Amino acid sequence: MGNSKSSLDFKNDGVRAMKNSSSEELDSYYPVRPECLADVPKTRFKARVGKTLSERRWKAAFSKDGYLDIAGVLRRIQRGGIHPSIKGAAWEFLLGCFDPESTFVERNQLRQQRREQYAAWKSECQKIVPVIGSGKFITSAIVSNDGQPITSDYGQPIASDDGQPIASDDGQPIASDDGQPIASDDGQPIECVTSTSNSHDNSDAMPADSGDFDKKVLQWKLSLHQIGLDVVRTDRTLVFYENEANQAKLWDVLSVYAWMDKDIGYVQGMSDICSPMVILLENEADAYWCFERAMRRLRENFKCSTDSIGVQSQLSTLAQIVKTVDPKLHQHLEELDGGEYLFAFRMLMVLFRREFSFVDSLYLWEVMWAMEYNPNIYSSYDDKRQPLLSELLYDDKPNDKHKLKEYGKFERNNLKTGAEPNSALSVFLVASVLETKHRRLMKEAKGLDDVVEILGEISGNLDARKALDEALKVHKKYLKQAKKS
Repeated sequence: MGNSKSSLDFKNDGVRAMKNSSSEELDSYYPVRPECLADVPKTRFKARVGKTLSERRWKAAFSKDGYLDIAGVLRRIQRGGIHPSIKGAAWEFLLGCFDPESTFVERNQLRQQRREQYAAWKSECQKIVPVIGSGKFITSAIVSNDGQPITSDYGQPIASDDGQPIASDDGQPIASDDGQPIASDDGQPIECVTSTSNSHDNSDAMPADSGDFDKKVLQWKLSLHQIGLDVVRTDRTLVFYENEANQAKLWDVLSVYAWMDKDIGYVQGMSDICSPMVILLENEADAYWCFERAMRRLRENFKCSTDSIGVQSQLSTLAQIVKTVDPKLHQHLEELDGGEYLFAFRMLMVLFRREFSFVDSLYLWEVMWAMEYNPNIYSSYDDKRQPLLSELLYDDKPNDKHKLKEYGKFERNNLKTGAEPNSALSVFLVASVLETKHRRLMKEAKGLDDVVEILGEISGNLDARKALDEALKVHKKYLKQAKKS
């Protein structure tokens, strides 16, 4: 017993660890390439003793069997975010991958089942495009819109339709004179100067099925090079993506997701959402499921048609909010032909990834997810009836104070006021940013370009904690005003 630590000793250890992480640069968990340091926004987030969810607090939140005190965890996250050392594990609960009322054994079984499921889906994709899972990825189109392999002016395929680079007679991939793959920055094939290669035989690459399956395969193949181009651009300032294997991991996850989500497939912007999961969760399958859960929240934003964009619904909600809480600003924006609020498209599409440093954007996301947390989220995702998500989330409203603590602040406000749960906190965050810029927008904005320029100045200058507090204020103000009208 003489060597055992008291609870006070453990507490002091935790405080010392948090103080160390407060004084160190948390950017060291996600190092930036030296040549890019001047180009990235300054990180404002710092772990705070007694507020940030530490590794010690996280472990203490589980019972002996593995049940998680989600109310205590939410309280910590909403006050100070999550320490980087446990961020990935905590995100899995915030996004509904796991039920807080499950045991360690139950979660391990579920995790294994999901890993096996992902492996099966990935294997299915590999049979069609073998480069998947190879540690490589593609950035040039492998098929044309009519399903034919892309060829050079000499009639030779630039890439086979299984995604493998076409080799010349000496076994080397065909490349331009500077050694680069034959694809321009926008993914279009560059003229091939010389080529003596023969097309690979891909008779076994695509199943013999026809009809809808063939269409699905074609649409998916058409998206693969765009995913590759976006992978190259995504978080390219981070040292993590200097490793091609890590880029390939992101490409694999997005490619498998595009294969499985037959309604949406892949849309630009998804890589910005997926990248943090790939960085935080070492196992590729775990990263996939975390991304898949995040997309449950966001996928409507990525639905596009010939006459509308997916995020249009949130933009319309944003317009209604601003019209309610700041009618003069709304009228001014309408006079500038900005009543559709398209200038806020990017903020909502990729959840402020461009407005914050990598560390601060992760902090913003986790605090938002904690504030929006609904304890029914896990069961709603596993419901086989597939009704509207909002119906499932609010099907079992709490009637005691203890249960109410298992909801985030934002959700509690909705429950207490009886508000329709049709708006994400991110929409109120954009509204709060507009409200804080009210004076400048009213005085200086003479056109939409001015609006974009003024809002663009918030990049690197916005405090995530203060911004979320303002968003909650706008939310309460909106609910109050809406109730009167």
